[in-house]
Amino acid sequence: MSKTAIFYSFNSNKTKKAAEKMIEEFGENNLAVVNAEELTEARFMAFDNYILGIPTWFDGELPNYWDEFVPALEDLDLSGKTFAIFGLGDQKGYPENFGDAVGIMASLIENRGGKIIGFTSAQGYNFESSKALKEGRFCGLILDQENQARLSGERIKNWLTEIKKEFR
Repeated sequence: MSKTAIFYSFNSNKTKKAAEKMIEEFGENNLAVVNAEELTEARFMAFDNYILGIPTWFDGELPNYWDEFVPALEDLDLSGKTFAIFGLGDQKGYPENFGDAVGIMASLIENRGGKIIGFTSAQGYNFESSKALKEGRFCGLILDQENQARLSGERIKNWLTEIKKEFR
């Protein structure tokens, strides 16, 4: 079986809580858990399948720890690697850039040859625009713990069911 890892900031509370639900649902023994704040190129490249936790910060930006890894990421060949991205956003507080960081990371990965899986419906959300939208669907799972926290558990479970099918 190929190697799968989940990458997220151990210090970002809402992302951490979502990731912990995913780890429990996925099976703790079935994936490595990596702190995104301590990434190295070697550690990042050690896997075949990736679940990336990318919350949107400020006005549609990557968190600092992911942004600092972008120059290294831009030099990597991600061909043959599969990525599922989840992120947190606030559709009422930031409707003009809801979940943008998921879309930013997806574009970076695709430009380096990585395959993005885990597209989800944008139905049930109310926002103005999002860089995470690709052909009418989110290029990952967007969770809104500010306004729709009660929906997150089911969204996580459904998303993991789908991405497990696509991981090699």
